[in-house]
Amino acid sequence: MSRVKVMLDDFVRTDGRVMPLPGSGETWRRFEVLSSWASRDLSVGRLAEGHVDALAILAEAGVEPMNEAVTYGVWAARSREGGTSAKRVSGGWELTGGKEFCSGSGLIDRALVTADTDEGYRLFDVALNEHVTSADGDSWPAVGMADSASETLEFAGPVIPESCVVGGPDFYTKRPGFWFGAAGVAACWYGGAFGLVNTLINSLSAAPSEHVLADVGNAVAQITSMHDVLKSTADAIDRDPQDVEERAHYRALVVRQVVHDAATEVLARVGAAGGARPLCHDLDQSRRAADLFVYLSQHHGGSDASELGRLAREAGLWH
Repeated sequence: MSRVKVMLDDFVRTDGRVMPLPGSGETWRRFEVLSSWASRDLSVGRLAEGHVDALAILAEAGVEPMNEAVTYGVWAARSREGGTSAKRVSGGWELTGGKEFCSGSGLIDRALVTADTDEGYRLFDVALNEHVTSADGDSWPAVGMADSASETLEFAGPVIPESCVVGGPDFYTKRPGFWFGAAGVAACWYGGAFGLVNTLINSLSAAPSEHVLADVGNAVAQITSMHDVLKSTADAIDRDPQDVEERAHYRALVVRQVVHDAATEVLARVGAAGGARPLCHDLDQSRRAADLFVYLSQHHGGSDASELGRLAREAGLWH
């Protein structure tokens, strides 16, 4: 059994079983747990975040998970060509097609899979041993986040019963929790950056140079800014768990932008302060740096920033 599978199963048995839901009054605790696991291993953090996001989505839809021992993911990437689709048939739904970036391929039991239908964009709770017909083993040659096993998969298999349909048409993207989950991803980015800086500080010589200390100080400031924006975001989610004020989208874009930019700066400062030795001789630190660089690419860059600018222009700055 792989190291990542062992750690993920440990998460599901422990913290994953008692994880607070977003908007429960303990969203900051949720972010803390995710960032803690991500600081140990970002691939594990990515899969842990997918598991608890799936449980939150099921709860939002009023649907129970299959059982407490099942490991879940959320596979919602939209392919440039083709992609997954589903159609109504006798007894339920028929799911077909391919999907990229299926994190946890071969490691998890079930996934909430999005698909295009005649009724809109829909979400299905899928047993992977029944509905994944093939995996493209060459589709995830990544070095960073390699252990997340985010392969391209093909789906088919038996009819999916109506009881495994999660929410109505477009439920996945229209619910308040969509943006709460987006903020949770930023908590994992923060955890990866925290792990880098913590390891750097613990590896410093007895008398580091002023230049090294300056890079460390800058990295620590970035860590603090990430912590603070995540905490304020968690508090805002708890104040308005149904997104009555319709600010969740704005807040999610803000926290992701701030954490993305701060974590990118951390990568640069840790590299400058530590030099080549820890990135070449320390397996965990080199993996953490490569993983964080790739994981941060999940941020949609200029697209998300321009959307944030549009929201600010239309509604003004929100406090």
